Amino acid sequence: MTTNAPEKTVLPSYAQGQWQTAKSPQQTADVFDANTGEIITQVSSEGLDIAGMVDHARTVGQQSLGELTIHDRALKLKELAKYLTGRKDELYNISFRTGATQRDHYIDTDGGISTLFVYSSKGRRELPNSNVILDGNTEGLSRDGSFVGTHIYTRIPGVAVQINAFNFPIWGMLEKFAPSFIAGVPTIVKPATATGYVTEAAVRMMLESGILPEGSLQLISGSTGDLFDHLDYRDHVAFTGSLQTANTLRAHESVQRGGVRFTAEADSLNAAILGPDATEGTDEFDAFIKAVFVEMTAKAGQKCTAIRRVIVPEPLKEPVITALAARLEDKVTVGASDAEGATMGPLASKDQQQDVTDATQRLIDSGGKVRLGGPDAIANYDAAGAFFPATILEFDDADTDAVHTIEAFGPVTSVIGYDGSVAEAVRLAARGSGSLVATVCSNDDSFVADTTLGIASHHGRLHVLNRQTAKTSTGHGSPMPHLVHGGPGRAGGGEELGGVRAVKHYMQRSSVQGSPDMLTTITSVWHQGAAANTVTRQQVEDGTGEHPFRKSLETLRIGDQFASDLRKVTLKDILDFAKETGDTFYAHTDEEAAMANPFFPRRVAHGYLLVSWAAGLFVEPAPGPVLANYGLENLSFITPVTYDDSIRVTLTAKQITPRVTDEYGEVRWDAVLHNQDDEIVATYDVLTLVTKTWPQTNES
Repeated sequence: MTTNAPEKTVLPSYAQGQWQTAKSPQQTADVFDANTGEIITQVSSEGLDIAGMVDHARTVGQQSLGELTIHDRALKLKELAKYLTGRKDELYNISFRTGATQRDHYIDTDGGISTLFVYSSKGRRELPNSNVILDGNTEGLSRDGSFVGTHIYTRIPGVAVQINAFNFPIWGMLEKFAPSFIAGVPTIVKPATATGYVTEAAVRMMLESGILPEGSLQLISGSTGDLFDHLDYRDHVAFTGSLQTANTLRAHESVQRGGVRFTAEADSLNAAILGPDATEGTDEFDAFIKAVFVEMTAKAGQKCTAIRRVIVPEPLKEPVITALAARLEDKVTVGASDAEGATMGPLASKDQQQDVTDATQRLIDSGGKVRLGGPDAIANYDAAGAFFPATILEFDDADTDAVHTIEAFGPVTSVIGYDGSVAEAVRLAARGSGSLVATVCSNDDSFVADTTLGIASHHGRLHVLNRQTAKTSTGHGSPMPHLVHGGPGRAGGGEELGGVRAVKHYMQRSSVQGSPDMLTTITSVWHQGAAANTVTRQQVEDGTGEHPFRKSLETLRIGDQFASDLRKVTLKDILDFAKETGDTFYAHTDEEAAMANPFFPRRVAHGYLLVSWAAGLFVEPAPGPVLANYGLENLSFITPVTYDDSIRVTLTAKQITPRVTDEYGEVRWDAVLHNQDDEIVATYDVLTLVTKTWPQTNES
């Protein structure tokens, strides 16, 4: 609804470091309480300096975020999550007015806060404490190793514009904000009008926390105005909403010719497929009914991941409808979202109620039989609220076009039958033309594998449900921050979340070519062939060199290297190791059989014997800055070692990652074993925890 009513409260925006409210705007949109129809606020972005907001993000925001490392920013997310946790009851109270019940708050508010925690953890554990992320192995580009190449990620130099849908005003914002913040890219949030006041409250809290660097977060309450006109290849737009709106935005000149990165997560007709083995009385049948019930009723079905198409074997169609209807009638009480006893609140607005009514009626007009609920049942509720009943539609013809093209974005699902074959289940699921998620519910391994692989290319996420996961599954419709969220085709073609994958969406991957020394300087990761500060065992013993294991993070540098002496391997060593470990594989114990193997000259040393000896060759035994060896990665055995051969090890400080909150950090060491002929025997990375100072202090 649009009106001229400047006397009413207008929701403020946060731009260029201050809260700003449109003064006497000509056009405003009224925002209503979903339960009562009462006007809550008005929304208008008139008067906002949109170009100034973009410039503020690119300058002030980029600078303040760039002064922090990935780990610094990840730690701030944890602080922010803790702060919001302490104020989430306030957010609950505000969110009730959107029609969200207490159960819905756990999805939106708690889910959003949980996403901050997850990204904080992943940012600190899976990414370097720098602003450059290496991608993949280094490639040798010259015979002598003087010219090499690798790939790196660096943050994009613009702004992350995040346009969110009405159904998740908190989670929808935070699931985009978290990875962009870790990447070091400032955000401009544009929430949906109907529930933007909840987002505004959350943004206000985030800013009041004092945790966020200046310019890292701005808010547009109202339309985007000419925002897209000011964006270019430096910027990223992440959109959630209808595919129609996504396509309109995607067609903008700035996207088509200006190079703006654009990703969309749009509506989709997600499916749940029941296997022929999941008959009444099985754990799978019960889990399936529960899954569909949850997706119909959580957020009153206003979830882009909700189950819109229930695809079941024809003989199970009636049992499924009967069981689902019984569960809905028993457990669903529609009412004001904060009313005692209400289990499903209203839709987000009267406009949304009308949209769902219209879409449901079109499904009915296309052959859908109302088995529960339906638009006529709206009359049973308070006309002032945006209530809609849980609705089951049954279709005799599974190929009815409307089932696979019309989405009623509310507590509405359509049940169709199939012949029980994998091919038919896959074909019907694919008719959705691209979806965010599908559930395959069966305990038949063959059916699950064939169906899952058959529909994988049509979906962004696949949820396999059976008796083993029924109690522990996070659910069909719950995108997890660890896994990608998005889907092809109608679902928008985007990909959000997915752990550090989402962080990289806000970064540019570049290949870098140069000398090992130059790549080491650029990436802060030592590359083979780069200069090294080498010490030998003899230098350590005579005091002319310091072993790298005697250096704390305060003094250790990338390229610090230890080169051991040679150690000879005897046949007795090999046989003793075989006897003590029980590893009597013929290549180590049977001369004739070993020589018959094309890979071995004769009996050879165990690879793990050589790795163990390598530790003995490089270790510094006395207590010191190295606290622990916590892992070994990328181990490759390259040249076999037989008796009478010798090995030596070169250990180089490859990457140093101080922990922001601890008195120690991780050091990755490049380990290379050579034989007496300087052939490479094995390569791997040694992972250690090293103190920041030595002797240890409490002032790191």
